[in-house]
This record gives sequence, C-alpha cells and structure tokens, in this order.
Amino acid sequence: MGGAPMSTIPATATVPPVTEDPTPPRARRSRRLAGGANSRWFPYVLVFPLALILFGYVVQPMFATFAESVGADGLSNYSVFLSGDGVARSSLVTSLVISAASVVLCGIVGVAMAFLLKRFSFPGRRLIEAIILVPAALPPLIGAISFQLLYSETGILPRGLQHLFGTENPVLPFTGIAGVLVVHTFTMYPFFYLAASAALVGMDPSVEEAAYNLGAGRVRVWRTVLLPMLTPALVSASLLVFMTSLASYTAPLLFGVDQTMTMQIYINRTNGDLPMASTYASLLGVVSVLFLLGMRWYEGRRSYRSQSKGVASHRREITNPFGRWLALLASVLATLVLLAPVGTIALVAFSQDGSWTTEVIPSAYTMQNFVTIFSDPTAYRPIVNSLQMSLIATVACVVFGVLVAYAVRRLDFRGRGLLDVAVMLAWALPGTVVAINLISAFSTGNAFSFGQVLIGTFWIMPLAYFVRFLPLVFRSSSATLAQLDPSLEEAARNLGASWWRAFGTVTLRLMLPGVLAGALLAFVHGVGEFVASVLIYTSETAPISVEINNRMYSFEVGTAAAYGMLQIVLIFVVMVLSGRLESGPKASREAARWTA
Repeated sequence: MGGAPMSTIPATATVPPVTEDPTPPRARRSRRLAGGANSRWFPYVLVFPLALILFGYVVQPMFATFAESVGADGLSNYSVFLSGDGVARSSLVTSLVISAASVVLCGIVGVAMAFLLKRFSFPGRRLIEAIILVPAALPPLIGAISFQLLYSETGILPRGLQHLFGTENPVLPFTGIAGVLVVHTFTMYPFFYLAASAALVGMDPSVEEAAYNLGAGRVRVWRTVLLPMLTPALVSASLLVFMTSLASYTAPLLFGVDQTMTMQIYINRTNGDLPMASTYASLLGVVSVLFLLGMRWYEGRRSYRSQSKGVASHRREITNPFGRWLALLASVLATLVLLAPVGTIALVAFSQDGSWTTEVIPSAYTMQNFVTIFSDPTAYRPIVNSLQMSLIATVACVVFGVLVAYAVRRLDFRGRGLLDVAVMLAWALPGTVVAINLISAFSTGNAFSFGQVLIGTFWIMPLAYFVRFLPLVFRSSSATLAQLDPSLEEAARNLGASWWRAFGTVTLRLMLPGVLAGALLAFVHGVGEFVASVLIYTSETAPISVEINNRMYSFEVGTAAAYGMLQIVLIFVVMVLSGRLESGPKASREAARWTA
C-alpha cells in the first residue's frame, strides 16, 4: 500500500536545537508571580484574610453582643427597654436631643467662623486661623475636664464672676445638659468649620456677584446661591457631629447626665448586668450604623457644582474704623476662649494635690506632679501601657489598613463596596459599643482568639484600639492611593517584578507620607482613648486616660492635669510631624489634609 507520506522534511532542512531560557531563574519566578497576580482569583486570595479579620473582630463581636442581649429570655430585655420604668426611653430621647442640639450649635459657630475667616480680612484673623482647631485637638477626656474646670459650678469662670460681683452663688455655671452642650460645641464645631471653609474657598464668587447684579438681596442670595452650594458640606458635617455626639461619654460623665445611652451602657456594665448593657449597645449601634449609611447614601445621591470658571474667592477688607476695632476685640476674645482649655490644664498641672478647694485658681504650685508620674513606678505604668498598646494597635492598623485600601482602590472583585463599609463600620460605632462587643465576643475562647479568653488580659486593649482607629489609617491610605497613577506599578510589573515587589518598592513608597499621617493620628488617638478603655481595663493595664479619671475621683487634680499635659504635648508633636508630611508630594498633602 504505497502512498505519499503525511509529512516530509527536506534533506536540506535542519531542526533548530533546543535551547534553555536565558532569563535568570529569579526573574522567571517573578514573571510567574506577576502572571499569578493578574489572575482573576488573585484579588480574592488577597482579600479573603482581610475580610476574615474584619468579620472576626468587627462584625462577629456585634452579633455576639446581640446574642448576649437576647440570651435565654429572648427579647425580654428589648421589652424592658421599650416599656420599663422609662429610664431607657428617656436615655434614648436625651441622647437624640443632645445630638440634634449639638448639630445646631456647632453649625452656627462653625459656619459663622468659616464665613468670617474666609470672606473677610480683619486684625487678628491670622492668629485665629492658627488656633481655631486647638479645642478639637484635645483628647476627649482632657477636653471635657478642662471645660469642667472652667465652666462648671466649681469652675474658674463662675467662681471668678462670683468674687467679682460679690454674689452668694457662682455666676453662669454650666451644669447638666447645658454643660454637655458647651463641651460638644467647643470640641465639635471644627467639623462644620472645615467643611464650610473648603466649600467657601472653592466657590466661584462670580456666581454670587451675578445674583447681586440681577437685583437679589442678601437673604435671597443666601437662600438660592450660598446655601445650595454649602448643602453637601453642611449635611456631611451634621451627620458627623450627630454621630460623635451620640457616642459621647466623657461629657455626660463629668457633667452628671446619667440618662444617655452611653452612660446607661457603662452603668449596666459596672452593675454586672451585661445583657441589658448589650441591649443598649445593640440599639445604639443600629442607630449609629443607620446614620453612617445615610451619610454614604447622601454623598452619592447628588452634588451641587458651579458651571462657572471664574476666579477663586477673595476676602473683603473691613475698612470701617469702628468695625476694625470691634473685629480686633472679638479676635482677642476668641483667642482667649480657644486657648483657655489648654491654659487651664497647664495651670492646674502645677498645682498641689488637695490645695485647690474654694479659691478661684489654685493657691499652691509645685513641680512634684511631674516628678511623681516619671519617678513612681506605679504612676509611670499607665504611660508605658498607653504607649505600648497604642504602638501595637497602630502597627496592626498600618499593615491591615494599607492592604484594605489597596484592595478597595486597585482590585476588581465582588463585594468591594461591602469591604469598604465593613472597615468604616467601626468608625460609626461608639467606643462604649465597641467595648461591649469585645466583652461579649471574647469573654470565652473562640477561633478568633485562638481559644483564649481575652477579657482581663493585656491584648484586649490593643484590639479595641485597632478596631476603633483602623478607619483613620484606611482613609488616609485610600486618599493617598487615589492620587497615584496605577501605570507606575503596572510598568514595574511589565518589567518582571512580582506583585509584592512592585507594591513594596513603588506603590507603598509613594503612599508612605499619607500612611504615616494616618498612623500618627491613630497612635495619638490611642494614647488619649478613654471611652472603650474604661470598660475593659484592669489594674495592670490602665492607660493614661483611665488614670486621669481615677486621679480626678481621688481629688488628685494636679497629678491628673500633669498626665493631661503629657497628652497635649504629644498631640502638638504629632501636629508638627503631620505638617512636615504635608510639604511632600501632592498625594501626601491631600491625604494629610483629609486626616486633619
């Protein structure tokens, strides 16, 4: 059976020899890894452990708290909450009323200050701009204590006015809800100030001038031009102030307002009624999460943008002599009010413990308070605790926050928005709720605690700080990453670098200033944290803030203020470092500006 072969090779043809790939083995391995990073499964391989950590330490503790609130009695705790002796309902109403009033007062102060400082030029303006954010920089407990020392019935100002006018009782003291609102107003108005300032600076003045040229009055211009342009900023600031006020614990504690949700959580927890504390925490957590989702919904719903391309806004010079003198007087008064809290803490820090009784200001001063906290091992221990726990939590926040920010910004996978919400969920939860969640989840061993009971140990404190301040590093890293061109990393990958090498040598280095800004904020917030710490600390793990509170209740006001001065000094050091970071690339400046 003859026939032509299916294929023939000419006699003159030669088969090319088999040669080895000249690429070095390390480069070939990098190329394979780079190809693996391009796989559609790579995002899920990276995201799975991140999602597992979020579930284990943020979401699962929330479920544990709800389970604790239900317990063996079903929904009886919720029935008691709704139809009990009225304390629960009154606490919810009081918290909501305080939060709403805080929004109104902070809005008036913040928007007015933004309008004056960004639209007018007058003597003392630069000084006010330099110090206007000082009250917000105070740690929550120290801020509340400083206002208590200034404005309460035993405070410096009411006693001073009493001596000045010779009255029988202190003049114009702030107590109860009024005292809480004073603290909230002077510590939270920066939310409105920063939001309104950014909107006013970016607003085209030609739009406003066109409205005036068409015959509109000032009221109508405010209603139809300025207010719509400010609406997104005002709504975002309102939701932030409302959520922060709802989570407030230190101000109600120091001004004796027991019927708030956060105070009832603390009272029930200290009385040993964890199921009822969990009920309060669950309801407060639901309200806070609803406001977070509402804020995110509104931000994506609509925006007001000017189609004009005019010049940036400019300040108007106050030319009236009486107006200039009035502005100067107001500037001096504003400076005194803004610096008074820090000045009060500094003054009291040098006073002798027990020497300040009925006098307007302390009568005896000493350096012994600072000597004690640095020389006495018992007094020095809270400083070491705070630094150690904050550092551990910050390192964890940096590692986890950077990876989550990269996943949300650069990777395409199902559930990306859910991962973003899960990270910010901890920011919406009040510190008291975070503490109750961790107590409910880790009072017994489970897979996420490696079978160990964490309550009563050192590690529960850094874990609480990690949960609370992870959003700071995440948002800072995310803001920086949004400004970076992804083609830089892609070029490194195309040249054979593995994903890890491209990420570490290109992306992470460019993100570093923004990441450090968020890390510094997380660290300083951890050093000043009080709300969650007071529910989960032990005598061996007490941080600075808890020690301050304990010293205040022991009438060692001078030593407590000395601890507070250490926190304030640390904050100003962080502010200087953050300012240096802002001098870096544009992306770093944007990230540092967001975190500020």
